[in-house]
Amino acid sequence: MTSKMTSTLSRYGTLCLLATMAITSTGCYGLGGSNYNLGILGFPIPVSPYYQHKQEEKFHNKERYDRVPILGPTTSGGPPIALDPPSDDEVMQALEDARPVQGGIPLIWEKQRNDVRIIKEKIADYVDPPRFYPLIGPAQLHHAHYKCTIYFDESTIVGYPVPHTLRDREAIEVVYIDHNHFHMVGDVEPYTTPNL
Repeated sequence: MTSKMTSTLSRYGTLCLLATMAITSTGCYGLGGSNYNLGILGFPIPVSPYYQHKQEEKFHNKERYDRVPILGPTTSGGPPIALDPPSDDEVMQALEDARPVQGGIPLIWEKQRNDVRIIKEKIADYVDPPRFYPLIGPAQLHHAHYKCTIYFDESTIVGYPVPHTLRDREAIEVVYIDHNHFHMVGDVEPYTTPNL
């Protein structure tokens, strides 16, 4: 009786092992080899679109606004003037950081921004004296500071427990944006390597 029980257990164990090997080596459920492991037991783990959108916004801002460009030397005979005021997209990105609209729950709580008007004013424009910057060399840092006033109508739509809409028709927000860039210059001082 014990030998019959042992042979039955070994048969079931062998069948379970073969079934596991067959399942893990076919289709999208592979656990090894050249297949990608997407999560526990190879099943994909869902990610909210909110986090994907945040990463795309982060890349968008880094690509366009978070880098400091290195321009050619300033022209002689006149003060250097910053040529590029902030774009409307840059102002709206700064407004979204200061007063977010994204992230509401549809049909329960949402915020909208309508009839947006932007006024941009340059409040400072100056150039630092030349100095040596690592990885750049001798350069001057050009600062341009802008005050951006945004006028808009803001609607807050509440859908639960009592549906209603709150409208602020005279919403105002002020954001300050700095545009900094480098201007290359000739040899300011001969750079010497320190003695070690």
